[in-house]
Amino acid sequence: MSTSLFVALAAALAASDIDTKISLTERLASDWLAGKLDCRHPAPVALSCGRPEQPELVQPKEVEQRNPKTPEGRARLLHAIVHIEFTAINLALDHAARFRNMPEQYYADWIAVAAEEAMHFELLRQRLRSLDHDYGDFPAHAGLWEMAEKTSGDVLVRMALVPRLLEARGLDATPPIQRRLEACGDHESAQALDVILRDEIGHVGLGDRWFRHLCAERQLPAEETYRQLLDGFNAPWPQASMNTEARLAAGFSAEELASLRQPRSSQDGRPIQPPLGNHSSKAA
Repeated sequence: MSTSLFVALAAALAASDIDTKISLTERLASDWLAGKLDCRHPAPVALSCGRPEQPELVQPKEVEQRNPKTPEGRARLLHAIVHIEFTAINLALDHAARFRNMPEQYYADWIAVAAEEAMHFELLRQRLRSLDHDYGDFPAHAGLWEMAEKTSGDVLVRMALVPRLLEARGLDATPPIQRRLEACGDHESAQALDVILRDEIGHVGLGDRWFRHLCAERQLPAEETYRQLLDGFNAPWPQASMNTEARLAAGFSAEELASLRQPRSSQDGRPIQPPLGNHSSKAA
C-alpha cells in the first residue's frame, strides 16, 4: 500500500535535527523512485519548516564579512554556503509539499532536487569540518526562506522568485568565490563548488521550466511577467555581473539577460501589480 507523498514531505520538512532531515529526505527520494508514495490523493497536512537551534539567524547586514585569506574567514565563507545548501533542502521539500494538483513530474523534479541539495550540504559540511568548524558555528541570514514565505500562495510566483531569481544569483556568485578560494590555496573547496554549480544549473533550469509552463497555462508572457514580479515583490534585481553561460544553460534567453542588465522598471516608485490571474494550484 502506498503512502501519501505529502505526509512524507511534511515530515522531512518539519525535521529540525540535521541528520534526521537528511535521512528522511534520502528515504523520501528512494521511496518515490520505488513507487511507494502517492501524489494523486493529497492529504491535508499542516506544513512547518524545521531547522536546528544553531546557526543564529540575523539580518543580512549583520553577517560578518568573510575574508578567505584567513582560516576563520574561509570557514565563515564555507559556512555561509553550507547554510544556503541546508536552506535549499527545505526549499525543494516545500516546493513539492505546498503546491497540490501539479503534474507528477513536478513532484519528481523537486524530490530529486531535495536529495541533491542534501548531498551538497554533506559535501560542503565535510570541507567546513576540515577547517575545525561545523554548521551552526557562525550566524547566518534567512533571506532565501523569507522569500519562500512571501511566495507561499502561488506556485508560479514561487518558481519565479526562488529558483529563477535567488538561486540563479548563486550561479553568478559561485565562480568569483571559487577564484577567491583558489587564490588562498583551498583547491578542494573550489572543486566541491564545481559539483554544486553543475547541479544548480539544473535546479535553476527546473524553476525556469515550471515557471514557463505555468505562464503558458495562464496565457502570460513569461519574461515580461518575470520582470513585473521582480517589481511587484520589490525583489532584488539580478546582479550586474551575471554568469551568462550558466544562465543560458538554465533556460534564460539571451534577450532576457540583455533586458535584465537594464535598470529596473517603476511606476512613479510604486510596485507594479503582476497580472497573475487565478492560481492553478492550491497551497497546503
